[in-house]
Amino acid sequence: MVPATETHWGMRPQRDKALMLARREVAVFVCDAVNLEGIPFTLPEVQTLLEGITVGGHKVSDQQVVLNQGKAWDHLFASLRERTFALSRDVACTLHGIAAKEEALAWGAFRSGGVTIAGTDWLPPKHTDLPHLFERMIEQAGLLEDIYDRAIFVFLEMARTQFFYDVNKRLGRLMMNGLLLDSGYPAINLPARRQLEFNQLMLDFYASGDQAAMNAFMRSCLDTRLIDILREPNA
Repeated sequence: MVPATETHWGMRPQRDKALMLARREVAVFVCDAVNLEGIPFTLPEVQTLLEGITVGGHKVSDQQVVLNQGKAWDHLFASLRERTFALSRDVACTLHGIAAKEEALAWGAFRSGGVTIAGTDWLPPKHTDLPHLFERMIEQAGLLEDIYDRAIFVFLEMARTQFFYDVNKRLGRLMMNGLLLDSGYPAINLPARRQLEFNQLMLDFYASGDQAAMNAFMRSCLDTRLIDILREPNA
């Protein structure tokens, strides 16, 4: 991978500024996340829902997915503000309990059975191995010096291992962005307009386990405007 001095794009870690910028984009993050799941909300509709006003023309279950995603971001920001966010099983399960409520077969706990991933022959590990694999993921992440390598690694490992029955990719991105924001760097949003590219690269990654192409893709999703802002000196 590229040396850490190059992969930060010259940005300075500025925690308060990174958090402020992410809070302003929550509706965008939520809109893209649900659109990637095939739930067709527009940005104004998501903004309206997150402001507590019901939007017509959508299934109640789809609206709940939007609200759950918004609440998960709210919880993530609260934990970052209170300095309680960590790459841990407890934090991941708590976030999953919010993000996947009434959507997944079970929420807030690791899956208790087998799962498959559509479009690939890759079979996620047995559920009995999940606690050990989560701890191994934490250890491996800690060996990566660059924060973007570390955060993207966690997202991809969570997606491929499928620690939960559903909402693994959305949760993985929440954990990824928690790590970035906690370190003072801007969050990565995955635009719904790049869904085809994302899906193909993820299928290749599931089959091979090689993160290089997905790492480059996720880095390419970082808004260049945020890079410019975080290059500015601390206020």
